[in-house]
Amino acid sequence: MIRLDKWLWAARFYKTRSMATDAVNGGHVHVNSQRCKASKNVQLGDEIRIKKSGTQFIVVVEMLSEKRGSATQARELYSETEQSIEQRELSSVQRKLNALANPHPTRKPDKRQRRQLRAWQDKT
Repeated sequence: MIRLDKWLWAARFYKTRSMATDAVNGGHVHVNSQRCKASKNVQLGDEIRIKKSGTQFIVVVEMLSEKRGSATQARELYSETEQSIEQRELSSVQRKLNALANPHPTRKPDKRQRRQLRAWQDKT
């Protein structure tokens, strides 16, 4: 048995245990469709849903580890579901299309443009 925050850290979903703990306490991680605490014990076969930076991972626990190893070792700790892979690929394509449809300006607004932006924001 291993704590959820330790497993998330060892599986390299989060850089630090404190980041993993904050994510679990913030409701971004669910074990078997249940919201839980960072101290919950993870078992083999548990389904973990992780919402991280706009993407959702659905993984099944395959192995337990308290030590953080290489990325290839971390990848062996879980298997991602087909549904999760499809959703991530679809959202990736949508983000890329959105970036093409809404290009960023090439430079910062100058003084006149900043005044116009402030005036427009004050009206709304």
